[in-house]
Amino acid sequence: MKIALLAYDDLFDTGLTVTLDALAIANKFSTRMTGGAPLFDVSIVGVRKKVLSAQGFGIPVEKVTPSLKPDWVVVPALTTSTPETLIPALERRDIRDVKSQLRKWHAEGVHIAASCIGSFILADAGLLSGHQATTTWWLAPLFRQRYPDVYLDETRMLVPSGSLVTAGAAMGHLDLALWLIRQASPELSTVVSRYLLADIRSAQAPYIIPNHLAQADPLILRFERWARDHLKYGFSLQEVAKVLATSPRTLQRRCEAVLGKSPLSYFQDLRVEHARSLLQGSGLDLETIAAEVGYVDGATLRTLLRQRLGRGVRELRDDLR
Repeated sequence: MKIALLAYDDLFDTGLTVTLDALAIANKFSTRMTGGAPLFDVSIVGVRKKVLSAQGFGIPVEKVTPSLKPDWVVVPALTTSTPETLIPALERRDIRDVKSQLRKWHAEGVHIAASCIGSFILADAGLLSGHQATTTWWLAPLFRQRYPDVYLDETRMLVPSGSLVTAGAAMGHLDLALWLIRQASPELSTVVSRYLLADIRSAQAPYIIPNHLAQADPLILRFERWARDHLKYGFSLQEVAKVLATSPRTLQRRCEAVLGKSPLSYFQDLRVEHARSLLQGSGLDLETIAAEVGYVDGATLRTLLRQRLGRGVRELRDDLR
């Protein structure tokens, strides 16, 4: 399998190196297991002759040429963490050239993968229109506003869609690398993941901090503050809309546009977050915690924690031991 990593200035150093390391380890073990040639032909290519990482390291790149025909192109993340820095970066000349090259490869049938904020580059190139995707969770509100024709689900860690695949935040680069290895050899992927003490994670949901998402919109932020003061009580869309001096329909639409979910679903996210905090930071029993976040019994809360976080009460408490 021929894999080209597309490098550009200010990319996330760890994203590039963890992908290279995982593929190098895979090649090492593939030759041991089969006695043949390495399974992956890996190269680093760029639209410029000189490329510097975000940490200022020079990245040795091969110039993209018409003869380059990879099976997969991997786009690491930009090193930006806020809308104020990301939006201008997407308009840089080198990034415009990157997007143009990605469109050419896509038209030629090349498979394309991106991790973290790299998914913004794919979306900005128009490649994700009509596709499912994921991205770094804290920029999901911006992603939804910029690319409403993409079916975003930031709770997932990996989202394949046709000839494209996107991965979640930061260390999602490793999840993506393991996924690529698994496409060639599930057995090899298992070996590499065990050596790296890592495995493909199915979800970002356990890592999402709900109030960070709320900061993307003034109305949602006000809703989040109200909700935190009312977690013990029942939820009424009409009541909260009245308190916030808006209509239920407006609040519903803003939540869907910014968060990709209903006000009730976000309210439940906040309950789950607070319950996890109490489980890990207090000696309260499950029934007391359930009452603190508005549930009639511990069984209901236990089920919700499992559904939302994919983990049980004992696992969550063991995290801090």
